[in-house]
Amino acid sequence: MLRMVDVGGMRYRVVDEGLGPAILFVHGFPLDHTMWAAQVAEFSRTNRVIAPDLRGFGGTDGTLYAVSMQQFADDLEELLIALEVERPITFCGLSMGGYIAWQFVLRHPQWVERLILCDTRAAGDSPEAASNRLKMADIVTKEGPEPVVWAMMPKLFSRMTTERRPEIAEQVRQTVMNTNPLAIAAAHRGMAIRPDVTEQLPNFHLPTLVLVGEHDAISPPAEMMGIANALPNARFVQIPDAGHMAPMEDPVAVNRAIRDFLVMTR
Repeated sequence: MLRMVDVGGMRYRVVDEGLGPAILFVHGFPLDHTMWAAQVAEFSRTNRVIAPDLRGFGGTDGTLYAVSMQQFADDLEELLIALEVERPITFCGLSMGGYIAWQFVLRHPQWVERLILCDTRAAGDSPEAASNRLKMADIVTKEGPEPVVWAMMPKLFSRMTTERRPEIAEQVRQTVMNTNPLAIAAAHRGMAIRPDVTEQLPNFHLPTLVLVGEHDAISPPAEMMGIANALPNARFVQIPDAGHMAPMEDPVAVNRAIRDFLVMTR
């Protein structure tokens, strides 16, 4: 069920479906909850699935000049409280959703029982990458989302997905083109200053699934395997023939990996 929920002066658009232990699905940049459609359909049969549009994205308002990963994390806690979600939850985030996951666990550890990290990173931006983000934020503010589409789309999917399932790439392209440019700019500025949590990984003792597409050019498998090896209680799964958007590219394999992880960590 797609709901509109008022939280602290903001109006959220959020999927809230199913009954049972809650799974929070947090989308990547610059997308919305629709990227999790296959996971919502699968896991709402056995779990309560919460899949929001983050501040400024999709149907949620609340755009700021910059939104830190800590702010996104605090927003999500307020949303969970407003929805009267029972603790603890499983937190699943992709890409920027993974950056938010680190901060959510650090700031609100009482909420999280398990962590699922899809196609994401633990490292912060290099000075060059941060500078490029800030430049892109200014460009998008003036020109709209199209420059982000041109910059990101070639990196999001494996070649196999682009060739065999072009409708997925088109869906994502349309989502980005419909995204508020101020939200894109705000998130760029927030990601540019996000904390590097690499040194803290040994302190994350939660059961964690680290999941990555075989051909992910943004969060390469070797880097994500390094994250899994640094975490005390992690399982690493690589999705064949997928890129950065593995949950959309091969939802059957991703859902199977998530289901196996949930069963193992019951």
